[in-house]
Amino acid sequence: MVSEALTFLFFLLIGLEIREGLQRPKDALLPAISALGGMLFPALIFFALIPDSQAWAVAMPTDVALAIGALSILGKRVNPAVRLFLLTLAVADDFFSLVVIGVFFSDDLHLASAIYTLGAASIGFLLPMRHRLIAFLSPFATFVIIPVYISINLLTKLDFSMVTEEISVAIVFARVLGKVLGITLFAYLLTRFTTIRLPESLSLKEVVGVGFLAGMGLTVSIVIAEITLDSPSELAQVRMGLFLAAIASGLLGVLWLKRFHVAQ
Repeated sequence: MVSEALTFLFFLLIGLEIREGLQRPKDALLPAISALGGMLFPALIFFALIPDSQAWAVAMPTDVALAIGALSILGKRVNPAVRLFLLTLAVADDFFSLVVIGVFFSDDLHLASAIYTLGAASIGFLLPMRHRLIAFLSPFATFVIIPVYISINLLTKLDFSMVTEEISVAIVFARVLGKVLGITLFAYLLTRFTTIRLPESLSLKEVVGVGFLAGMGLTVSIVIAEITLDSPSELAQVRMGLFLAAIASGLLGVLWLKRFHVAQ
C-alpha cells in the first residue's frame, strides 16, 4: 500500500511537470526531441541484445531526481543551463514514458496500476495551482518519495547473483551507452540541420554530460518492469541492471561535466 501511494504521488508530480513544461514550448523543443533520441537508442540497443524480452521499455525512462541529485555534487560549478536542459529533458522523457505505457502495455495494466500511474499523471496534468504544487511535491519526491520507493522496491530486493545475467547486462549497456548516444546525436542533428540552436550558455560537450546523467533511471523503470514482467528472475535482473546503470551513469555524468564545464 505504501508503494502504491508513493507511486501515485510521483506520477501526480509527473503530470504537473508535463503541463508546466508545455507553457514554454519553444524552449522545450530541443531537449524534448533529444529526450526522444535518448529513449529510442536504449530501446534499440536492448532489443538488439535481447529481441524476445518485454523488458525493452525499462531501458527508456530517466529519473529526474536522481540525475539532478548527481548534478548537485558539482555544487556551484554547475552551469544553470545544464540543469535547465536536464530538467526539461526529463519532463519530456516522463511524457514519452507515459505514452509508451499507454500504447504498448495497456493490456498489461490492471485497474489499480492504471489509476496510480496514468490516472495520477492525468490528475496532475489537470490540477490548478501547478507551480505551488510542484514547489511542494518536487523536494518531497526527491527526499522522501523516491528514496523510500527505491528502498522498498529496489535496494531490499537486490540479488547480486544476477549481475552477469543477460537482462542485467543488456540494461546497463542500453542505458549507459544508449542514453548519451541518443540525446547527443539528436541534439547535434537538430542544431546542425535545422534552425534550432543550443542556448548560448550551453555547449554540446555539456549535452553529452546530460546524456550520461539521463542514464540514471529507477522509479518509472521499476513501475514499467512490475507492469510488464511476471517472472521473478526477470524482475531481479532488471533491478540489478538499473542499479548498476544508475551508478555508472551518475559517475560518468559528474566526471564528464567536471572535466568539460563551461564557466559562467
